[in-house]
Amino acid sequence: MKILTIISTAILALNLYGASGDKKIIVGVSPVPHAEILEFIKPNLKAQGYELVIQEINDYSIPNIATQNGDLDANFFQHLPYLEEQNKNRGLTLVRTVAVHVEPLGFYSKKIKNINELKDGATITIAHDPSNANRALKILEKAKLIELAPNISLATPHDIVKNPKNLKFLELEGAQIPRTLDEVDLAAISTNFILDIGLSVSKDALLLEDSDSPYANIVVTRAGNENNDKIKALNAAITTQEVKNFILDRYKGEVIPAF
Repeated sequence: MKILTIISTAILALNLYGASGDKKIIVGVSPVPHAEILEFIKPNLKAQGYELVIQEINDYSIPNIATQNGDLDANFFQHLPYLEEQNKNRGLTLVRTVAVHVEPLGFYSKKIKNINELKDGATITIAHDPSNANRALKILEKAKLIELAPNISLATPHDIVKNPKNLKFLELEGAQIPRTLDEVDLAAISTNFILDIGLSVSKDALLLEDSDSPYANIVVTRAGNENNDKIKALNAAITTQEVKNFILDRYKGEVIPAF
């Protein structure tokens, strides 16, 4: 993991060196659907005189640091609870600008076809960061597979008070979780990664987050940079009716507009 981060950081630095001109908007993103949405708005920004530089990054540890340091003008890969946790734990000063879409978190498996088939002692992979771990555990609790201690704002597996199936939890970085599908019984995977590996949210999810999820994916920039003309142009371009139609047509309800 550490080697991957070093390599990714080095690639980012090489790609972006000298590319921070006033008419370039450099945004770090997850590949799907984030990069595809930004590709769609490129012509709009170009018509306004801006060159949108899309930097795909699979390692979640990189974009916020790169945005804080000014290597990226903005990033687009996360939801607000994750951003708040990152700001708190890493001492960052990043801010949300606009919400773009919701990717329902779901549980997937290659070993069972129905959640009722989940066996005693099954292993489940969830994200290791507090916000997404809590998100996954809340879905399991709603399905009555576990019970969490009350009044916990960000639950972890240590906060499980009832676990009738003796479920075991493996906590990993979000981008690594899809690789565990062949090994574990159940995995909590974000929609962007599901689209990456060719699965369907509507057809393959055994458990799925409600459509009224508060975890909308957002555009993020440094505090004090949110009123920059480049960021204002980015925000306006990514929240048009054309973008809403693109999301609805392209992802058929598996990604939901949040504006």
